[in-house]
Amino acid sequence: DVGEVYSRLLDHRPVIQGEIRYFVKEFEEKRGLRELRVLENLKNTIFETNERVLPKCEQAMQDNLSETFKRLQAANAMIHRLQERECEARKLQADKVMAREEKCIAHWEEFMKEQQKKRVEVDEEHRKAMERLKEQYSEMEKELAKYASF
Repeated sequence: DVGEVYSRLLDHRPVIQGEIRYFVKEFEEKRGLRELRVLENLKNTIFETNERVLPKCEQAMQDNLSETFKRLQAANAMIHRLQERECEARKLQADKVMAREEKCIAHWEEFMKEQQKKRVEVDEEHRKAMERLKEQYSEMEKELAKYASF
């Protein structure tokens, strides 16, 4: 008797297992119906999407894509024109720089020629001054030689 009392009071496994079986059975029945409804709703949504929404989206995409494509072509043409202008401006700037360089080179060559002429003139003047000084010193030596004989 004690074992049976103990089993009834403290061993709840048979009762719990029965409750678990009942819960699983109820859950599966309700879940099965719920999943069937979810699948039916999903099927209806897919059908509506394929039949109505997708064609509307495709048409909207075609309209918008053609407009976007036209805009992109216009933007591309504008960018191409800007690049051409920039290239022309760079070329013009390079031509100006080359003209300035050539002008500077010509100016430098003219300056160097002028300096060469001035150097030749200075050298000639120096040579003449040296000759005058030599003559002057030779005359002074002759004068000194006269006074040295006294």
